This record gives sequence, C-alpha cells and structure tokens, in this order.
Amino acid sequence: MQTETIIYIIIAGIAALSLALFQYIYKSKIKGFLRYVLFSLRALAIFGILLLLINPKFESATYFNEKPTLVIALDNSESIKYLEQDSVALEVIGRILENPKIQRRFNVDQYSFGKNIKVFDSISFSERQSNASGALKQLQEVYKNKTAPIVFISDGNQTLGSDYSYVANTFNQPVYPLILGDSTVYSDLRIKQLNVNRYTFLKNRFPVEIILSYTGEEYVNSELKIWRGNSVVFRKQLQFDNIKTSEIVNTTLLANSVGIKTFRVEIVPLNQEKNKINNYKNFAVEVIDQKTNIAIVYDQLHPDLGVLKKAIESNEQRSVSILKPNEYLNQINDFQLVILYQPNNNFNMILNQIKRQNLNTFIITGSGTDYEFINNTHLKVLWEISNQTEDFQPELNRNFNTFIIDNITFEDYPPLKSEFGGFNFLVPADVILYKTVNGINTGDAMLATYAFDNMKHAVLVGEGIWRWRAQTYLDTESFTDFDNFIGKLIQYLSSNKKRKRLNVDYKSFYNGNDDVIISAQYFNENYEFDTKASLNIQLKNNDTSETREIPLLLDGSNYTVDLSAIDAGEYDFRISHSAEAISFSGQFRILDYNVEQQFLNADISKLNLLAENTDGKAYYPSESALFIDELLTDNRYSTIQKSTKNIVPLIDWKYLLGIIAICLFVEWFLRKYNGLI
Repeated sequence: MQTETIIYIIIAGIAALSLALFQYIYKSKIKGFLRYVLFSLRALAIFGILLLLINPKFESATYFNEKPTLVIALDNSESIKYLEQDSVALEVIGRILENPKIQRRFNVDQYSFGKNIKVFDSISFSERQSNASGALKQLQEVYKNKTAPIVFISDGNQTLGSDYSYVANTFNQPVYPLILGDSTVYSDLRIKQLNVNRYTFLKNRFPVEIILSYTGEEYVNSELKIWRGNSVVFRKQLQFDNIKTSEIVNTTLLANSVGIKTFRVEIVPLNQEKNKINNYKNFAVEVIDQKTNIAIVYDQLHPDLGVLKKAIESNEQRSVSILKPNEYLNQINDFQLVILYQPNNNFNMILNQIKRQNLNTFIITGSGTDYEFINNTHLKVLWEISNQTEDFQPELNRNFNTFIIDNITFEDYPPLKSEFGGFNFLVPADVILYKTVNGINTGDAMLATYAFDNMKHAVLVGEGIWRWRAQTYLDTESFTDFDNFIGKLIQYLSSNKKRKRLNVDYKSFYNGNDDVIISAQYFNENYEFDTKASLNIQLKNNDTSETREIPLLLDGSNYTVDLSAIDAGEYDFRISHSAEAISFSGQFRILDYNVEQQFLNADISKLNLLAENTDGKAYYPSESALFIDELLTDNRYSTIQKSTKNIVPLIDWKYLLGIIAICLFVEWFLRKYNGLI
C-alpha cells in the first residue's frame, strides 16, 4: 500500500472520530453508557464511508506447487510392428505409467504420432507415415513455457518432414529417446530413393533416377532391373563393399503408348538378406500425347512472372513462355492460353488477335496497368479509375463453384498492391477472392472468372503474388497448395469444356503411401453449390472384382471421401447423386509400396544426436529402470512453488458495506428506542 494512501486513511480516522466526538461527546445531553455506544457506531460508519471513498488496494498472495510435466510421445507407425517392437513399446510405457514415484513427481501427458500427432488413446501401430520432426515441433510449442521433458519412444525412422535430429537444436525441452529396434547391423541392399516425373509425352524418353544403398562389410555383386509387366526394359550389374556403399543409376525409358504405365524397379537381394521388401519399388508415369502451352506477355519485369511460371510448370503437362508483346504476336498460334501481365497500349495488337481468334485470357493488373486501355477493349470489364493505390488482402469466396478449391484459405496472406475501386463486369462473373482492408470486405473482386462468346477469362487485381507462394511455403513447408490453386485456375481457362453440375478432383494414380482423397462439387440447376446433396462413390477393385459403396461427406465447399486405407490395385469408380441421374466415372491406380517396411534397424545415430542436441539421453527398453531412476534424481525436474499475486480494491469487499449499514441501523434503532429522534 502506498504511503499516500496510508496518510489518507489516518486523516479519515481522525475525521471520523472528530465528527463522532462532536455529535455524542462534546456538550451532548446523552448521559451514561449509551453515549459511548452511539459514539462508536457513528465513528465506525463515517470511517467506513471515507474508506470507500479512498478505496485502498490490498495485495494477497496465493501459493501453490507446480509439478513438471512428463510428455510421452509414442511412434504409432507401421515400422514399429514390422520390426516386432510393438509389444516392447507398450511394455515400456506401462513401466513408466505404473511407477508410483513417477506419478507423484510428474503430471504425465501421453501422445502418439504418425503423419500427425494426437492425444494417446488407442494404439494400433498402423500409421502409414511417420513425421517425427512435426510431432516434436508441436510438443515444443505446447510446452514452451513449462518444464516438460519428452520421452520419445520410436525406432527413429522418419518418412515425412525435416530431419528431427537437427530441428531439435531450437528446443528448450530435454528429449529422452527410448530406442525401439535391433542395433545389430545386417548386410542389406535397398532402393533408398526413386525419382521420376509423374507425366511424360508420347514417343519421348523419360528419365529415371534410382539411388541405391548397401549396408555391410563384404564385397557383394547384384543386378538392378526395371520391369514393365513380365519384360525387363533395363538392367545393370552392380558391385558394393564397405567403401562403396551407394550408387546412383540414371537411365531413360521410352513412352510408346498413351495411358498410365507401371514399372517395377528391383535390385536382386543377397542370399542372407533379412529384409527383402526394400529391394523393390513400383512406380508409374502417365503418358499423354499433347502439352498445354501458355504465354505470359509482359511489358515490364516483375518477380510475379517467375512465380507464375514455376507454379504453372509444377504440372509437367504445361509449358510456359515469358514473352514481350511483339514476340508473342510472332508465335500466337503456338499457345492455348495467354496471361496478360499489367497490360497497356503496347498490348493493343494482342487484344485484336484475341478477339479475332476467340482466345482465353488471364489478366493481372498492377501499378503499370493502363486501365483506360482495358476499359476500351472488348473484354466486358470496366475499371473505376481513381489513381490512388492501397494494399488489399484476399478473402476467399466460400460460395465459388466454378472449380474445386481445397487446402488453401488465403487467411493471413500478404496484401497485393492495387488501385482503389474495382472492375464492373458487363457479364455474369464468379468471384474467387474479394478485396479486404483491415479485415473489412470491400465487396470488390480481387480475382474472378467470367465467360462470354465461348471464351473464358480471369482477372487478378493486384501485383505481388510472389509473396503468396512464399507464404504457402512458410505455412506448410511446401509450395504445393499454391501451385495446385494456380494449376486449377489455368486448367479451367485452358479448357473449352462446358460447365458441369458435378465436378470431381482426383489423380490418375497414387503412390502406396499417398493420401487417396477424392473431392467433388455438386451444383443445382442454377449452378449454386448444393450443401444437401447425397453423393456416393461405387468403387470396384479390378484385380479382385470386389465392390463397395461409400458416401461422400461434406467438408466446407467440397464433398470428400478418404480411400487411403484401401489395398493397392487398379480401381474403377463412379460418383452419383442418390436422387438425380447425374454421375461421373473414372479410374485410378494405387501402387504397391509401404515406406514403413523399408527399414531393417532403428536409426540409432539420429536418436542419439536428438538426445545430445536437447541435453537429454538415449536409452534402450532394457534400460527403462535406469532411465526412470535418472529421471527421478534429475534436479531440473523438481516441484516448483509458485505464487499468484492478487491486488484487490477495498470497494470490492462487500462486508465493509454490510458493516456500515449495520452500524447506521443500530445507531438509528438505539436513538429511536431511547426517544432521541
């Protein structure tokens, strides 16, 4: 309490006593004990009222003990079961949880992880991917302000994400790996990685890169083969020893027919090999007979040009050329779509050709755009010219239904620089993104599509989309979501197919550990997205003739079905509406490959490095008793006494108001009873 407040309280006490003395003691006609009772009651009442006016504040401290948290993170991937460590893992967890000293010393939180981390509930060791770095990052974020050592129960084999042993350099929590798996080194040949493009073109030779590795001490011979059906299309003799432990093999294969072509890479196993599953791998390519050529026409250089080229060409079916206006005019017949980047009067001849040939366009405006020029074209858009610029952020139109948008929301994306105002479309338009300022939707389109005279067009208002691609990488550590979004926009613009009420998004083939997710959008007769549609997928395995029917579930603006759990093979599918004669049929293939079965041993070196980088220590399951003892004796994990300080103003103390009221009532009653009123 401040000195000034104490002085005010003393003055209030003196004032209360003085007023009470003057009324009941000084020259008072009241005699005997009653005068002193009334004096006390009046003094207390006045002092209480003055205290409420002063309203002093009091501090109170509440003390409590906070135990450290012991975080258990269990690898729930298939590799644990494949290495026959599933029962060992559960036994180790049981020893930790059943130890009474652990329960008294720590609050225990349990998690399991595969592709994602989740609260420990049921353990099946069936996750098809393991992302150890992602799990550790999330635990670090959750417990960054606590004392929370992490017990990391895993074989250390990771199939997704960054290298967890180096990511851990930024952690402030010790990590204690409990190593699951055999530490014995066996001789082993394996296909470590296979790189091949998803698409190729008819009559072209496509490259295949195979990275092979050998673990062992002896000199060995083997042979690499690439099979197509029952025919060997490539073979090579290989030699390895304790010095030459890896080799990269590059070759090209001929695409001589259209469609999905599957291949099998095999390195002949050694006689004594323990794990032969990692000696082969299936892959596929889709052979197509044409390529979409797209021109980006510009009059001034900008980083957006390179980003557009990278995003569009992430799909090997598309090729992008960045050209000046006169260069484009000389080869206009070579392209199926033209992107006009910040057009001005120099684009006049191009616009005339676009009108004459009914070409589809994608216009991107910016600081170098001549809006009067655009207003005078045939493109059915008028710009409200203001000559003032502003940074606008995007907001996704959840009702957009021209094509499927998934995995990208544009939330917290950087703004684009654009002029005030917006385009007025002279024909019906579908808005993909709206312009917002400080979170307020302006109602103007930032990105929209529209069509007329058998032509499709899109307009993006603003420059700087290179920041969007960078933001996608910051959010997901991949450019895929942004590239897919641009790819779908380009696919829509480069196609002259009529609009359909049922749109389906799927891949022609999936690798063995890919998520097999099929998305669909269904529209009513007015082409409005129908959130009450009943869609089902009929799935047939062509290898076994097994059929099944699965409903599609509404997920935001899409209907989706997750088929990741189905077996490898070739499938025909048909998506249909239960009440209308509308359907879509297709085919896809799932390649036989299980990345979690490619490992023979625990990755002991990485787990030891993880412990070293986080000031922890690695243990084997047989050392679990030693681990528990050392954990209990570590002074870093002592119970901490903490306090919570509360500052409470006197006016919040309701009892004082009650005391004042009682004093005044008793004083009034005594005066009334004794005839003094």
